[in-house]
Amino acid sequence: MTTGVRRRMGVEERRQQLIGVALELFGHRSPDEVSIDEIAAAAGISRPLVYHYFPGKQSLYEAALRRAADELAARFEEKQEGPLGARLLRVMGRFFDFVDEHGPGFSALMRGGPAVTAGGSYPTGAATTTNAMIDEVRHAAYEQIMAHLDVGDPSPRLRLVVRSWVSLAETTALLWLDGREIPRAELEVQLVHDFVALVAVPAAYDDSMATVLMRILADEPADGPFAELVGRLMAPAPQAVRVPEQRDA
Repeated sequence: MTTGVRRRMGVEERRQQLIGVALELFGHRSPDEVSIDEIAAAAGISRPLVYHYFPGKQSLYEAALRRAADELAARFEEKQEGPLGARLLRVMGRFFDFVDEHGPGFSALMRGGPAVTAGGSYPTGAATTTNAMIDEVRHAAYEQIMAHLDVGDPSPRLRLVVRSWVSLAETTALLWLDGREIPRAELEVQLVHDFVALVAVPAAYDDSMATVLMRILADEPADGPFAELVGRLMAPAPQAVRVPEQRDA
């Protein structure tokens, strides 16, 4: 973060600098706790100059959310090469990198974020703008996963599974941020396992889903995350609980 350093910048360069500074501040604290004065000081410019580029904190906040949304959506981009399990694991690693680096900012984005003005009010339409950004991120993630599945005409069940998994990843990350009680590496693998599990359940009674599942597992190596899940499920259950013996009356 730049602090107290003034230099001449072009209009767009200065705008991008302010967005970056705001995103960093909003990424570590709730947006309603960050003042224009702090943003100006971090950017090395005066408070009036911030208003020269953005009419208020709300517009700067939305610009920062836009950059965050674009970056988050990009985390789901992955080359369509190799087993699907390994691809999803790399995607989850980048996704949690973002969540880890921009915790409060991620929460603000995915939960709708506080829409603030200088007077502390909530302007009409701000929540709609934020929700539209969230929908864009979810749709981008959905499209990326569908591209990896390479199904020409996805069934309603498959579309439901992919959207459900995207929502599950989002919810898991939000809950993890509340206490980080589970190691993130475990959650990354768990979410990859969750994906194949979500495909497997409807595959039990839907031929098109069974075909998708067989294609996924056919390309999975013995040391891949999907194969690991199958191995864990097929392993004998631990004898942790013993049924008490019945006593004769």
